[in-house]
Amino acid sequence: MRVLKRGLAVLGIVIIVFSITSVYDTKNVNAQINGIRQNYIKIDVLLYNSNDKFISLVRQNLEEIQKQNKGKVEFEFFDGKGNQAVQNETISQIFNSRVDILLVNLVDTQAAKDVIDKFRNKNIPIIFFNREPLQVDAIKSYGKAYYVGTNAKEAGKLQGEIISDFWNKNREIIDKNRNGMLEYVVLKGQHNNIESNERTDAAISAINNAGIKTKELAVKVANWDVDLGRITADSLFLNFGNRIEAIISNNDAMAIGAIEAIQKYGFNKGDESKYIAVFGIDALPEAKELIKQGVMAGTVIQDSLNMAQAIYTIGMNVFQGNEPLYNTQYMFDDTKIAVRLLYKKYFG
Repeated sequence: MRVLKRGLAVLGIVIIVFSITSVYDTKNVNAQINGIRQNYIKIDVLLYNSNDKFISLVRQNLEEIQKQNKGKVEFEFFDGKGNQAVQNETISQIFNSRVDILLVNLVDTQAAKDVIDKFRNKNIPIIFFNREPLQVDAIKSYGKAYYVGTNAKEAGKLQGEIISDFWNKNREIIDKNRNGMLEYVVLKGQHNNIESNERTDAAISAINNAGIKTKELAVKVANWDVDLGRITADSLFLNFGNRIEAIISNNDAMAIGAIEAIQKYGFNKGDESKYIAVFGIDALPEAKELIKQGVMAGTVIQDSLNMAQAIYTIGMNVFQGNEPLYNTQYMFDDTKIAVRLLYKKYFG
């Protein structure tokens, strides 16, 4: 009888221990499952305009980064539609939801302070990119904010050098009135925009520094857009016609639109007597193909993959408590908050 009681007691202890262990293991498994569901890093990306061809390439590269880090990071993209009011509304929505890292492509380059003031107490990394904020002091005031962009002057200088080389090699085709002067129109991205102004000024300076005389026929803003580039170039052609020897565009999208416009009038279709040299910046796939076909004259490479990798890597470093440039080859400029990615000439 005593043996039976002892056996039952031991059995009871075993059952209790097993039950406790089972409950603990179940909780542990559930915690792991919940951890998998909840421990990914949420990265919100504010785009100034998802229709922008270069920005759409940056987005595609970020989406590829997510695929390569499945379950670890999740990007959510928000289209500002080229309207700061729309982007402001998005910012308010994001503020009230979970976000670990904020990547911001501003509509209004003067709105950086508003973004930082909004999210300062959340203590999350804020990486501005592509469209350079004018308020550098606001970025410096928040220890987790940085900017990733390019050197606009470098882009313009390289574009100007490409134009100079093209003039020297094809002057008989370009210089229609044989006056030894490059007569051009400019398609600018935007009014009062650092990138747009510096690209334009540096391009013309590089041409002049190469000893080429120039004459500006017109400068028009087309908001970095293909459709506006086409409409603006159409208007310029109707005004100046065959006097236009070159179209210098701040980006490839507007350059592509300009080509569509002048082709409507029979230009750039293979007849050397009806040719206008069109130059852009970005090296979009469409632009590369047009250069290959001899329709477009030249472009400068802005690497969308490099841009995506830089904003992701710097954002992750800050989120994980590392130095922003930890384990990278990036360097800050004199501001100590901006990384400037390099441009390259595209040779076709």
